[in-house]
Amino acid sequence: MRQIRIIYIITALALIVAACGGTDDTTTTEAAVATPDPTTTTEAMAATTTTEAMAATTTTEAMLEVPEGTLVSVAADAPTLDGVADDAAWAGAPVTTVAVSGGANSGGADVSLQSVYSGDTVYFLVSWDDPTESYLRSPWEKQDDGSWAKLKDPNDNGGDNNLWYEDKMSIIWNTDSAIEGFESSGCFVMCHAGEDSDAKPYGNKYTAAEGQIGDIWHWKSVRNLHQIDDQYVDSVRYSADTPGAGRHGDPSDGGGYTNNENEDKTLPAFMSPDGGAKDGSPGYILDSEKVEFDDSLFVAGDRVPGIYKAEFTGDRSDISAEWTYADGTWTVEIARAMTTGSEFDVQFSDMGATYYLGVATFDNAQVRHSFQVGVTPFVFAP
Repeated sequence: MRQIRIIYIITALALIVAACGGTDDTTTTEAAVATPDPTTTTEAMAATTTTEAMAATTTTEAMLEVPEGTLVSVAADAPTLDGVADDAAWAGAPVTTVAVSGGANSGGADVSLQSVYSGDTVYFLVSWDDPTESYLRSPWEKQDDGSWAKLKDPNDNGGDNNLWYEDKMSIIWNTDSAIEGFESSGCFVMCHAGEDSDAKPYGNKYTAAEGQIGDIWHWKSVRNLHQIDDQYVDSVRYSADTPGAGRHGDPSDGGGYTNNENEDKTLPAFMSPDGGAKDGSPGYILDSEKVEFDDSLFVAGDRVPGIYKAEFTGDRSDISAEWTYADGTWTVEIARAMTTGSEFDVQFSDMGATYYLGVATFDNAQVRHSFQVGVTPFVFAP
C-alpha cells in the first residue's frame, strides 16, 4: 500500500480562482486489441504532498492509503483548459505513470496521469511522448491528370490505416462496476481479436452481457474540437447492420466530424476560405468556415483536408478538453462534470468509492493502439 499524506491549508484571505476554459453517420469507430506485457507504475513521491493557499490560519490533515499505482484526485483551484498545464493545481497533484505498449509505429509510451477536482467538476491531465505530430488524416490530393484521390495506407485492408491518420488517446471506465473482470484485466475482457477477420482485420470490441457498459473517452487530435469524443461500449455483436459491434458514440444532437467528400466521393465537397494552406494542414476544415470546393484554385500535388468538424452537442459533448503538441510530447487537459445523468457515462457520485480506468495511445494509427495491461484505480482524496 502507498500512503499519501495531504496537508490542506485553509486560508483566511480571498483567493483568485483560475477560470476553466471551456455521430455523425459517416463517423467510424475503431476497434481495439492487444498482446504484450507492460507494467503500471506510480512515480516516486515525497512522503508529504502539500497544497498551499496564499496564507493560512488553520491546517487539516487527512491520511489516505491506496494501492501502488492508484491515481489520486486532490482538491484544487480549477485549472485553465489550454493544453499548457502550467497551473498551480497540476504542480500540487500526484503523478501516476502508466506504461502502454504493443501499438503501431512508435510502439508504446509512458503515460503520465494527474487529476484534481473543484466544485462539481473533475479534471485530468494526460501526457505522453510521441516522436511525430500526425495530422494528415486521409487528405485529398490532386493528381497529375486533374482528378482527386484520398491518400491511403496501401497496407490497409479495411479500417486499419497506420500511415495517413492522426494521433489519439483513450481512457475507458467501468461504468457502475458492471463489466465483470474489468477490475483485474482491464479492456482485455472486451477485446475480441481476429473475430470476423474477413470484414474487420482487427477484430471487435464488446462486453459479455447486456447491461455491461464501459464509458470511453476517445480523444482524436484532428477530429475533435475543444472536446473529447464521449463514447461507450456495450454487448452488441458484429453484424452487417452493426459493423461497429459494441462501440458507439453517446447520443448527439449535432456537430461532430464528417468526411469531406461530394456525393459520389470523387472530390472534396468543401475547402477552407481561398483554398486554405493547400498542403493538407491542419488536417481539418472548421464547419463554421467551410466554403464550396473550387477545383480551379488547385494544381497537381495540392491537398485538401479529408474532414470538416464542429463541436458535438448533446450527450456526446460532456467532456471538455484542450491540447498541445510540443517538443515531442502530447499534453491533454480534460474537464468533466462529476455527474452527467447519462446512462452511458461513469458517474463520480461517491467521493469515497474506487473507480477503475484503462489507458491507450494511438500513434498515427486507426486501431493498432498501445495498451495498458490491467487497470489503474482512481480515488478522490478527502
